[in-house]
Amino acid sequence: MKGIILAGGSGTRLYPITLVTSKQLLPVYNKPMIYYPLSTLMLAKIRDILIISTPEDTPRLQKLLGDGHQFGIHLSYAVQEKPEGLAQAFLIGKEFIGDEPCAMVLGDNIFYGNGFGDKMAEAVRDANSGKATIFGYYVTDPKRFGIVEFDKDQNVLSVEEKPKNPKSNYAVVGLYFYPAGVSAMAEQVKPSKRGELEITTLNDMYLQEQNLKMQILGRGFTWMDAGTMESLLDASVFVQVVEEHQGMSISAPEEIAFRLRWITKDELLDSAEKYGKSPYGERLKAVAEGKFVK
Repeated sequence: MKGIILAGGSGTRLYPITLVTSKQLLPVYNKPMIYYPLSTLMLAKIRDILIISTPEDTPRLQKLLGDGHQFGIHLSYAVQEKPEGLAQAFLIGKEFIGDEPCAMVLGDNIFYGNGFGDKMAEAVRDANSGKATIFGYYVTDPKRFGIVEFDKDQNVLSVEEKPKNPKSNYAVVGLYFYPAGVSAMAEQVKPSKRGELEITTLNDMYLQEQNLKMQILGRGFTWMDAGTMESLLDASVFVQVVEEHQGMSISAPEEIAFRLRWITKDELLDSAEKYGKSPYGERLKAVAEGKFVK
């Protein structure tokens, strides 16, 4: 399965701090924002990943992440000249995806919760059998989101983009798993009134074919869209609390790669040395030396 991180956009909600840098390079506590969606795909055991960003920010992301070998993965890059909707990612990435299933995560989405890897493993299996999967998360302000309506058995009944009269309080978060052929499906998406290729339209196409599944990210699970000043601060505080009080890392790609045996102890130590005496580097060194078992 292939993976895409859509890390485009101008980050206007974060002006002035995004006037000279990518939103995805801003810190969320002790690491760049891009580490979080990257870790999400790695936890889904996806190792071939395309990062899509703006002409200005693509070189910056490439300088930070390189070809991904330090994470035991392969990273490619593509430019989104103009943001024209989330479904556009599957047109930009058509050659990269080829005839394989593909997952996409948005570059400012942060996920944390027990059993997340199992949920994504199920979504991978479903994608391999021709089913698309979206994830629903309870919100108090559903008019701001793409919303999924479902029955008591979690069968999807409808998906709507920012509805005036929401049929549920469950937002569709920025993580999607699609079967082979998603680029061809995306080519059929017509621009919305906003002039964008809406991901909700793509999801509805799978729903009409009875090939759309949903998983709920329920009690005890955290999802954050770190695209505003308030949510960026909230995300940083959340990560700090978990890491400092529970002694667990959230979204450390090198640690994930080491625990999945994609990189060796020596390679992990090389990364730790690169980060120097920073708390992040010290954590990686401790993991390599077996001081953290979590």
